[in-house]
Amino acid sequence: QVQLVESGGGLVQAGGSLRLSCVASGRTFKSYAMGWFRQAPGKEREFVAWINWSGANTVYADSVKGRFTISRDNAKNTVYLQMNSLKPEDSAAYYCAAWGGSGIVKMSGYYDYWGQGTQVTVSS
Repeated sequence: QVQLVESGGGLVQAGGSLRLSCVASGRTFKSYAMGWFRQAPGKEREFVAWINWSGANTVYADSVKGRFTISRDNAKNTVYLQMNSLKPEDSAAYYCAAWGGSGIVKMSGYYDYWGQGTQVTVSS
């Protein structure tokens, strides 16, 4: 069982930055690949970024590539999402998720555990 708690969301002006954190409980964190997803009101949850268990491999949605960076610190059971050059269309609830399989996974249905989400609002 893994419990995930996100933090770091807030209100920021366009062009600004935020860093989201997701802290996991349990000693098996390093065995999970991690993903970040987001969901805006009235829209489906969409993939944002993925990182493998070691942090050596990452994948991003085209919409955030070059602006967002996913990273992890297994010693702290934490995964991060650094978000730069934020745009109003980045406004959404952001969720971290853990997946016990291998390989790159962008579909939310594969993930085993989810956090409660943290809200990001970008004003124009």
